[in-house]
Formats: sequence, structure tokens, C-alpha cells
Amino acid sequence: MRNVFTGIMATAAIALSLAILFTPEKEVEASSETYRQLNLFGDVFAKIREDYVEEVDDSKLIEAAINGMLASLDPHSSYLNPKNYTGMKVQTRGKFGGLGIEVTMENGLIKVVTPIDETPAAAAGVQSGDFITHLDGEPVLGLSLADAVERMRGLVDTDIAITIRRKSSKEPIELTITRAIITVQSVRGRLEGEDIIYIRISSFTEQTDSGLRKTIKRLEAEAGGDYKGLILDLRNNPGGLLDQAIAVSDAFLPKGEIVSTRGRDTRNSQRYNATSDDIVNGRPIVVIINGGSASASEIVAGALQDHRRAVILGTKSFGKGSVQTIVPLQGNGAMRMTTARYYTPSGVSIQAKGILPDIEVEQARLEVLESGFRRSEADLRNHLENGDAKSDAKKKDKADTKDSDVQDYQLLRAKDLLKGVYLFAKKNFN
Repeated sequence: MRNVFTGIMATAAIALSLAILFTPEKEVEASSETYRQLNLFGDVFAKIREDYVEEVDDSKLIEAAINGMLASLDPHSSYLNPKNYTGMKVQTRGKFGGLGIEVTMENGLIKVVTPIDETPAAAAGVQSGDFITHLDGEPVLGLSLADAVERMRGLVDTDIAITIRRKSSKEPIELTITRAIITVQSVRGRLEGEDIIYIRISSFTEQTDSGLRKTIKRLEAEAGGDYKGLILDLRNNPGGLLDQAIAVSDAFLPKGEIVSTRGRDTRNSQRYNATSDDIVNGRPIVVIINGGSASASEIVAGALQDHRRAVILGTKSFGKGSVQTIVPLQGNGAMRMTTARYYTPSGVSIQAKGILPDIEVEQARLEVLESGFRRSEADLRNHLENGDAKSDAKKKDKADTKDSDVQDYQLLRAKDLLKGVYLFAKKNFN
């Protein structure tokens, strides 16, 4: 093996030497330094193989070196061994095994971007912004992101103990979560009341755009074709496929740029534009975001905000505005490498800034307060009837049930806002 490795290094040295011969003088010194660094790498590799206290696997050493090289670039670049690469492809199709959390690496710890709806992690109470410090009692410090994800995945119905640090808690939080098959239904919807369509997109998978259009069509039919507008809930949406984010934005934009990507080489910049359709025919839209809304969900929110097609409500988004390209490698592995940044139609980079909502609304829980004894005209003996008792009964039933049990404060505010926008538009254009 050492002879093979020495041969590889010799070949690399010859290639670098030839490159130096045809390199401008200003770049010769840099090329020579690269050659010296490669020699240093070879020396370290050989020394570990010969003198480390235990025998080590050459492939693991090389994989660790590649991992370290990519991980040093940014939190989202990494090496995917064949197993992880296969798992990644399965995940983007909308079905995979594990706990149901989207994670990133920050300061050597695993940070939860968001738990996925209706998964073991969400049921256990894992929250966006949590830091996972230990897995089955072992510290994650020193692990690569890919290694940590691999440890969290496992056989269905097996348990894993995780230790969490949370800003709101002084003590570590210990959770035991049972792994399960995670099937992501990325689009869900319902009618809020009788005249507002509510759409929840939990991630951007291959089925998101088609799921969105089918769900809206179904709910339009339920509403009899007459509804005030749409609430698009992107909270705790970690992102996903770029083409699906573009398709979802396009569904509501009749024209204009959706997003652009710009890499180191300006010639590789790309712009994506909307086609001429709007599946809700210009009705008002409110988009809800929070700190768990990342990547593809920020593209959608940014596009609709810049084109003034929607009002963005909630809290500032996560701020992941970088593009990762998956490059297949020999041996059935791949590398995930950051190759560009996202820019909203107004030319603003999302990276490390996020999307600022038009109306900032922190999440809260509602509590219905008893107002004490209060009388109204209807309580007075022999009060005069309105004259339309049947209509009054219907209105009372509707009022009694409209929002008394609502606990989602951001959603309630979004509904109120949408009704206000609808009424304003109706008064001014009818």
C-alpha cells in the first residue's frame, strides 16, 4: 500500500512540476507551496500508518482527511460516504429512517435547524435552535456532521438517548427518542373557517409543487370557489430542493425574477424567472416564517416579499443563503460543496441575514380570560327581537366557535391580517 501511495504522490509531484513550468512567475511560488503541503500530507499519512499505537484502516484515514478538508470550508460542505449518499437521495424523495430533525454544525456541536412535523423528534419536544451535545452519552464534539447524522439514524424501533442544551433551560435536557421511518408529507392544508385556505409546507421534496397545486385545488372546491385568500405556513421548514422552491414561488408570481445564484465565477450565475400564472388569481397571501425557516423556504418568502405579492409575518428566518452542489465521486460516494449564494429578486443575499418579516410577531400561547358577569341587551327580560332570529342563531354559532380554542398566536394574527387586507381591497376596488 505504501508503494502505491508513494507512486500517487510522485505522479502528483510530476503534474505539479509540469504546471509550474507553464505558470506565470507570480503563481510559481504558490504552486511550489502547494507541492510542499502535499508532501507534508504524505509524510503525516505514512507516519500514522507506521507508528500509530494501533493499526488503522487506510480508507478511513483518507475519508477523515477529505471530511476535514470540506468541513473546514463552511458548515454545509461535507463528504458523503456511499451509505450517507444513498440516505441523502432517499431523504429528498420524501421518505427516510431516523429521528426527523434537520441539523447543521455550529461551534463543533450539532444545531437543530428544525424538527420535521409529526416525527419522533417533534413528538419528544426537540425545538429549533437546540444544540445536541451527546448521543447515547457520547459527546458529539469532534464528530463531523455526517458522522453525527449517521449515529442518529439506525434500525426502526430502536432508541437513542440525546442530550440537549437549550437557551431557555439552565440544565441539560435528556431525551430518549425511538427511531422510525420518516415519511414526509411536505404539503398539508385545510380551510380556516369557511373562507381562508391554510397551507403548511414542512419541507421541499420532489412532491412539493404537485402537492401544493392539488391541495389548493381541493380546498378551493370545498370553499365553493369563494375564499378571501391564502396563508402559507413555512415555519420550521428547513428547505430542500431548489427547483421546488422556484416552482412554489412561480405558482403565485405571474412574472419577474424569483431568485438568482452567484458563485465565484460570474459566468456561472443563474437567474430563475416566473411564468405567467397565479394559482390563487391575485388573492392576498400571508406567509408565516420563523427562525426554523431556512434555505428553500427563505427563497419563497424572499421572492413573494420583494414582488409585494405577500405579507411576511412572524420572526426572522434562519439565514441559510448558500447553494450546495452534490458531486458524485468514485467508489459511490459524493461530496456536498457550497458553490454559490442565493439572492432575492432585489439583489439581497439571504446568507447569515435571513428574511426579515414585514410584521414581526413572536409566537405565544393564547389563554381565554373570564370576563366576569356582563349583561347585554339580549339578556334583558322581554327584549325586542332582531327580526331575523334564524340568521342570528347562525351568526352566534359561528362566533362561539371561531377562535376560542386557537393556541397558535402567529396563525391567528395571520388570519386577522388576511381578513383586513381582503376587506380593504374590496372597499377600494368594488
